[in-house]
Amino acid sequence: MKYKEELKDLIKDFPKLPGVYLMKNKHGKIIYVGKAKALRDRVRSYFNESSLKASTKTRHLVGHIDFIDYILTKTEVEAFLLEASLIKKHRPKYNIRLKDDKSYPYISCNISHDYPRFYFTRKVLPGSEDIYFGPYSNSYAVRSSIKFVNRTFKIRDCTEKYMRSRKRPCMTFEIGRCTAPCVDYVTPSEYGKDVDQALEFLRGEDEKVKKHLSEKMYDASQNERYEAAGRYRDSLEAMKAIWQRQTVIDPKQIKDQDVIACFGDESGTMVNSLHVRRGRVIGNRHQFLPGVVLDDEMEDPREWLTSFINQYYAENIVPDQIIIPFDLGADIYKLLEHVFLERNNKSPQFLHAHDKSMQQLMVLAKTNAEEHFKNYISKRNRRLTGLEEIQSKLKLPNLPKRMECYDISHFQGKDTVASQVVFEEGLPKGDDYRRYKIKTVDGNDDFASMKEVLTRRFNTKRKSTAAPQEEPDLLVVDGGKGQLGVAFEVLKELNLLHIPVVGMAKARALGEFHDSEVKASQERFFLPGRQNPVTFRNSSEALKILVGLRDEAHRFAITFHRKLRSQTSMHSQLDEISGLGERRKKALLKKFKDIESIKLASAEDIEKMPTFHRVLAERILLHLNDDTEK
Repeated sequence: MKYKEELKDLIKDFPKLPGVYLMKNKHGKIIYVGKAKALRDRVRSYFNESSLKASTKTRHLVGHIDFIDYILTKTEVEAFLLEASLIKKHRPKYNIRLKDDKSYPYISCNISHDYPRFYFTRKVLPGSEDIYFGPYSNSYAVRSSIKFVNRTFKIRDCTEKYMRSRKRPCMTFEIGRCTAPCVDYVTPSEYGKDVDQALEFLRGEDEKVKKHLSEKMYDASQNERYEAAGRYRDSLEAMKAIWQRQTVIDPKQIKDQDVIACFGDESGTMVNSLHVRRGRVIGNRHQFLPGVVLDDEMEDPREWLTSFINQYYAENIVPDQIIIPFDLGADIYKLLEHVFLERNNKSPQFLHAHDKSMQQLMVLAKTNAEEHFKNYISKRNRRLTGLEEIQSKLKLPNLPKRMECYDISHFQGKDTVASQVVFEEGLPKGDDYRRYKIKTVDGNDDFASMKEVLTRRFNTKRKSTAAPQEEPDLLVVDGGKGQLGVAFEVLKELNLLHIPVVGMAKARALGEFHDSEVKASQERFFLPGRQNPVTFRNSSEALKILVGLRDEAHRFAITFHRKLRSQTSMHSQLDEISGLGERRKKALLKKFKDIESIKLASAEDIEKMPTFHRVLAERILLHLNDDTEK
């Protein structure tokens, strides 16, 4: 095709230097990000004769490329690092993308503090002095472990602000679960011993922890402190129960390991990451990679696995060893070593399952990958059945892979907002969610508000810095015939009547219609030009998807509205403070988030902020705390 020849001419001017290339579609949206040691040679390979024999995904990608840009880097290592960050930022359609890259729960300990504490986090900070444990299977496991550690080893669970504000010990000290470092009842060195024991427990050093607690139990018993001895005994029993629930592969192993296994078919590949710490399995995570076909002879598995590893460890703990399912080659190992050293100051050892314990881990990881794959495909097939029923019932020209729903929220006509929620293939696509403040409507007028929102969403001629979104296969508005009429008129004005639209509303009473399906479902769906509503069986997957879409739009709108009302309320309290202008109010709310956090802050904390001074800080705290007492 002609534009392919234009791309070939463009590539001729590319340098033979390391960098990252960005492939864009006709809308200017980035659809693929790649790295290269020599940009011209790598990008040219997409358009030579051998590309005709490439994988289906690559051929599809090439068919949608309209322009190619590039960013030069000093080294191939820098290109690797930049590629991972650009994929995370732009989430290109044809890249290997980790959809839940922010969801890994960890236990962190701020060990540099005089009185460290353990807290829940989902982000590993590169270069941080904090100690991290994880990633764990779920947030409940993390919170339960932190709670157990705090109670057993008497570690404080209060925040820094709360600790600084204390004048006397809190109830946690009174019930014997804390040593009250907030009021210096314990020295940093004594407190540090308790923290060390907690760290030993989290590292899985069972014998050390048993020994310490047994000694404390014996000393307490000898000194006739029987209640304390009983608490140490209960802690030992609880620890034994925790250790028994964990899968121990190799009790002699002292290194941290991650095991990566995969399973799939022509529909995609499930990658499972098994996390093993000192021979004990603490959890596993799985990622489905659509378009990655394991048995595709045209697909180089080293390419997607390298990309997976690069992205996966960009924000996660790097273990001592990473056990992988197939060989990446000496060149890639060497490159990954430099990437890890540059980004994490640590490079793991890449291994195959060469001994019995590693083979056992690989079997376990692959079994998990297979089970997660089967479960994923089963759920996806159910969603596909639901989407097909939606297409059939609503007489849609295409399968509704992308659906958008809009909802209006206000309180007595004030602070009116709207939400846009997007489902793709029956699942939420949070990146495409949008929130709108209604600008042109005063008072309680949901129809006018809906008209403004849809016009702003679909009017492609208006100026906007945001990248254009794809058109939906189905537009859903929360409301009956009235809202449907508004949506239809907007689409007509913008010459977009090819976009199907439906109004969704609850029936006022189950007996309102004689249709048996209406009796089974309270939801009614109104279509343009049709008098009677469409209904679905109450147990149908189609109804579950549509109700989930509407409820998510409602939740998103309500959450945004409550946030605005809360900010308005906070502003009203701060408005009464002399010397506090709009810029200072915004700065306070940005730093402390809410009024309660400002009240707990010290005058020194506020004084340090730009344009603030000590007198104003004291005035703010005095005013807010006086209001509390009143």
